[in-house]
Amino acid sequence: MDTQNLRTFLTLANVKNFTQTASLLYVAQSTVTNRIAELEKEVGKQLFIRSKKNISLTREGILLQDYAKRIVDLEEMSIREINSQAFSRASLRIGTTNTLYECYLAPVLTQMMKENTDYALNVTISHSVNLLQMLQDGLLDLTFTYEPLSRSGFCCRRFRTDELVLVTSQKHIRYRNGICKEELSQLTYLFCNFALQEVGQFIRELFPPFYQFPFEIDNSTKLISYLLEGIGCSFLPSGLVKPYLDERSLTVIPLLDFEAPRINGYQCWPSGKEPAFYL
Repeated sequence: MDTQNLRTFLTLANVKNFTQTASLLYVAQSTVTNRIAELEKEVGKQLFIRSKKNISLTREGILLQDYAKRIVDLEEMSIREINSQAFSRASLRIGTTNTLYECYLAPVLTQMMKENTDYALNVTISHSVNLLQMLQDGLLDLTFTYEPLSRSGFCCRRFRTDELVLVTSQKHIRYRNGICKEELSQLTYLFCNFALQEVGQFIRELFPPFYQFPFEIDNSTKLISYLLEGIGCSFLPSGLVKPYLDERSLTVIPLLDFEAPRINGYQCWPSGKEPAFYL
């Protein structure tokens, strides 16, 4: 399967416009059309639903999207390793969620870089599910995720358990003594999709069905700046907000008639390939 066609497919699936895809790839629009036609002929299925106003992926296109990305990633990773200037060094490919990186991994890697130059480090930041798939595909050597991996040929250990706490600015005093579950929908809640089934479901079920959050983002660390400005509240891992709680720029709202789940952090790696370090 031609990876050039796959890259064109992934770009078109993202921007949903032939002209923009051609511009991003620095090719003629006819080239984009031809590449997609070749790919559809190869897989034997239509990948896009085309109309005058827009295009969208077919069911088969959606299925191909994930595999296409993995194939392209594998090619890029192999080329990068073969041509790396640090080829004589031991390569260590690490995958981590953004929160675990900011809270725990960054200081460890900083210390490693200061003390040990024998490793060529490559860090990928993504969601837990994506990282575990990359680990199984051989694209990563070590992952730090919020999801465990229970599969033969891989090791997994829990290295951290965080509380999920409801935090807001010190400026907000109304719920300083606590909040009941039914009062949550009265707040300006800043929603983060942690890509964690249990935690995401827990938060959504605290609010009415089809509740529209005033603000949503998929990166929990990016919520901090809004909270510090006195905007709303949010459930966040205690390890992430500890520095702000210690300096009293943020505060925890006690939960009166319900409890929040704990969040476990996991370190995963292929069996027989012990990680260079543990958290």
